[in-house]
Amino acid sequence: MAITSLLIAWVLGIIASIIGGAIGGMIVGGKHIGYGVAGWMGGFYGPIAGIVGVIVGLVIASFI
Repeated sequence: MAITSLLIAWVLGIIASIIGGAIGGMIVGGKHIGYGVAGWMGGFYGPIAGIVGVIVGLVIASFI
């Protein structure tokens, strides 16, 4: 894979993890702490796992 492809996939993976974290936060904690706060927290903490997953996936894909 070219370095530009890796960077594009990395950026898109981070964006997707932020969006997924925000949606997941609103689903899980929206009623209890409010949808805005839950979405903000999910968007902030979602990429913690998402970035690691994207990096591992890109490393594996680069060896294929």
